[in-house]
Amino acid sequence: MVAFEDVARTVLDENRYVVLGTADAGGKPWVSPVFYTLSGYRELIWMSSPEALHSRNLAERADVSLVVFDSRVTPGDGMAVYMCGVAAEVTGEAVAAVAAAYGDAALPRGGRRVRIEEVTGDGIYRMYRATVREHWILDPDSRPDGRAVVTL
Repeated sequence: MVAFEDVARTVLDENRYVVLGTADAGGKPWVSPVFYTLSGYRELIWMSSPEALHSRNLAERADVSLVVFDSRVTPGDGMAVYMCGVAAEVTGEAVAAVAAAYGDAALPRGGRRVRIEEVTGDGIYRMYRATVREHWILDPDSRPDGRAVVTL
């Protein structure tokens, strides 16, 4: 029997995009796929324009929901990892380290290195980080809502 934690790690390790759910100050929701890398299983990192709606929403409200899944599988065969947490733009001295870690992790997944001038000053992108409070996967045997919380 495969442990739920192993399923969650595999899904997070083998996929490239997270669907990021944000909301504006008034609560209007927005979802957006973003290419991500992991810093452990409790942090997801991505690079986005600060003008993107999800980035503007994060400036107003840090709470996020996230889901990673493989959309290429046959319906009924897929697994997903659902998450909730908080996210924000990475600022200050942490930007260089986060950008380097993102680039190192992105290369083997089809991404690229980030030049620091792209994500600071007049650069058109910024680095963002989500800190995950809870992970779960769907399990029809879990009651009452079908969610099985996993600890990563």
